[in-house]
Amino acid sequence: MGFAQSKFSNKEDLLSTPRQYTVVFNPIAPVVDGKLNDAVWQNVPWTEYFKDIEGDKRVAPTWNTRAKMTWDDKGLYIAAELLDPHVWAYLKNYDDIVFYDNDFEIFIDPDNDTHRYYEFEVNAQNTMFDLFMPKPYRNGSGAMIVYNAPGMKWAVDIQGTLNDPSDSDKGWTTEIFIPFSALTIGNSPKIPLDGDYWRINFSRVEWDTEVKDGKYVKKKDTNGKNLPEHNWVWSPQGVINMHFPERWAYLFFSKKDAGLSETPFSIPYSEEQKKHLWYAYYLQKDYFQKNNAYASSLSKLGINNLTFTIDGKENKLWMEATSRQFMVYISAGADVYTLNDEGLVHLLEKNRK
Repeated sequence: MGFAQSKFSNKEDLLSTPRQYTVVFNPIAPVVDGKLNDAVWQNVPWTEYFKDIEGDKRVAPTWNTRAKMTWDDKGLYIAAELLDPHVWAYLKNYDDIVFYDNDFEIFIDPDNDTHRYYEFEVNAQNTMFDLFMPKPYRNGSGAMIVYNAPGMKWAVDIQGTLNDPSDSDKGWTTEIFIPFSALTIGNSPKIPLDGDYWRINFSRVEWDTEVKDGKYVKKKDTNGKNLPEHNWVWSPQGVINMHFPERWAYLFFSKKDAGLSETPFSIPYSEEQKKHLWYAYYLQKDYFQKNNAYASSLSKLGINNLTFTIDGKENKLWMEATSRQFMVYISAGADVYTLNDEGLVHLLEKNRK
């Protein structure tokens, strides 16, 4: 089977099409109090219920989670519902590592290049942990925890009682407002236009607990270590790692009136092209692990068909590589998309090859 028709052998989970959501413009902002009872939210659709981070290959989450979004000229509003009969959280200080508790997490890449993205985490104590990533951890980056999103608002509402094992709760909800100015590199806020799209995903970290001395504590294995946390996400990553931004869902901005039928979302053609770049990227990383050097050609990665069709258009794929660096290219006309060894996606305005 030719490359264009392949299922990206052994990498299918990393190259499936992520979920999509049309976020509708609302001139009236919801009150950020965590309660989700504003009229604004009533005409806003929920996302699908969350799945395991690896998708259907793992058991379904124990309790349902879902989210919804709206926006105005100032920023993005996110609401989430987390069902949980045992609501607990102990971290109380801003920028505590919130995922050591159960939490709700947001990941946003406004320009879809997998670099310069943002992460926000909140627990049932309403403790916020926000950070900026120059590039993913896999590409040698560290998190900028000193980043604080100016103008952000957030709130939590608990349907039950916090940290009380003696009763059963319904769960908790949260609302978060993130100004566009806090998601902008530069001096002028980058406000989305009708038809723009971002990459976004949501994650819920859930720990297995038991009750000791009237308090929730994490369960441990036979060696005394905490059992691994559960990672339940909106759009499955295909790998136990949220820091694969290319796997996040598509967020499509619409100025269509709220309450009308959802604007149909069409994933850009370039996103189908980029799957071929990512396939080469993942194979190169595997090759490096085995050989301590990158492959000098695509054929050494098992990619031999370099001219193929995607949706009826002829595409060309090529690569430049040394033992320590590489750049993969794809084109179907004037535009050339590139992906380098650090996972940075870039559009060349003109095909000069």
